Amino acid sequence: MPTTDERTLIDEKDGPGATSNSARWGEHVTDPAAALAALAAADRFGEYVVYERPGEWVFAADPIGSVELDVHELRVGWDGRTSAAAWQGRPAEVIDRALAALPLAGRNVYGWIGFEFCAWSLRATEHLAPRTTLAHLMIPRIEVRIDASGVRVGGATPGETADIHELIAAAQGTELPRAHPADVTIDPTAYRDRVAEAIEEIRHGKYQKVILSRKVDLPFVVDVPATYRLGRAHNTPARSFLLRLGGLEAAGFSPELVASVDRERIVTTEPLAGTRAFGRGADADRAARAELVADPKEIVEHAISVQTSFAEIAAVAAPDSTAVSDFMAVRERGSVQHLASTVRGRLADGRTAWDALETLFPSVTASGIPKDAGVDAVFRLDHDPRGLYSGAVVTVSPTGALEATLVLRAVYQTTEGAWLRAGAGIVGQSRPAREFEETCEKLGSIAPYVVEG
Repeated sequence: MPTTDERTLIDEKDGPGATSNSARWGEHVTDPAAALAALAAADRFGEYVVYERPGEWVFAADPIGSVELDVHELRVGWDGRTSAAAWQGRPAEVIDRALAALPLAGRNVYGWIGFEFCAWSLRATEHLAPRTTLAHLMIPRIEVRIDASGVRVGGATPGETADIHELIAAAQGTELPRAHPADVTIDPTAYRDRVAEAIEEIRHGKYQKVILSRKVDLPFVVDVPATYRLGRAHNTPARSFLLRLGGLEAAGFSPELVASVDRERIVTTEPLAGTRAFGRGADADRAARAELVADPKEIVEHAISVQTSFAEIAAVAAPDSTAVSDFMAVRERGSVQHLASTVRGRLADGRTAWDALETLFPSVTASGIPKDAGVDAVFRLDHDPRGLYSGAVVTVSPTGALEATLVLRAVYQTTEGAWLRAGAGIVGQSRPAREFEETCEKLGSIAPYVVEG
């Protein structure tokens, strides 16, 4: 194990989360998932959010500030003090204003927003229980970043910095944890019956598509950081995350972005709709892919999702800047493969990244079409409140860039228990048995890798 003296230290003068004691060591981290799972499991750095994007992994911990929003109350914390007040208006606008009022001094923001966040823009607030959490964001004191050039630690004391590097080094080369696989075929939620009810509503013209899901309770306590590490070794996500924030633990392997807005104000969303199993051998995977790209039901489901995403981005983008690329490409995501497209536009003057997120949230691939009727059907037919499932893990930078990744293929845990959840897109051509099978295929991205605590 390298010691502090054996590493090459490079001072960092700027960058997200950088402070006067921010430093980078040029050590080679072969297993970032193991490194950040070890930091989370050490339980030395308070609440945290781990976030992986292409080429970079972040461990953000020990909040010095927070913004929490529920149905009736906004709570803002900073430096050990918290204020609470009733709020009015749009949740995205309320959060944007709350963050703008904090002395962030160039710090990043991390956290999550729940599916129920959409109820205001889609006129569905009557479905919400009084204390439903809509969003929980935090501003970390400590940020650890791992990329191809090494490890950077910002905001930590010298002693914490040394501990962080020792934990990262010690995690490299260790064995993967052992799973306690979950049975995902048990269904006390009557999923097939709920799908049949949705198909009837579609045939009567109430909406074109709805995503219905089912919750699978786990009969044991989960080691969430270990599950993240093992699951990441067997998944190919667009983004991944691990968090412990406000009494909720979660780890997941997101297949797509809900929305991102970069420094150049380019808005991107990545609708995935249309699914077949993956990872069952080369011949079976090829056959499933051929079936996927030729299946009229899957093509219709994908095409109307792209059409909706295009219209949503166009609503917040500069005129004639919205475009579709990679239309109906096939992307492999763990135990499944999807039809996928990318939609982009340039954010219009006077529009903010939070405006874009509010317009695109919830993801069309996790709600329905048209979205207002689809969301109403979700609240009526989905059996259990969703919370973080099909919500988003969010990062916000000091430049105004924002990224919200769709929360699917995840494990969740509170003091009340642990669970998994998955859904399928229901259209008029759907068959209840096939949609149930699709939920099993999607649960295959997480269920075989759950580690008992």
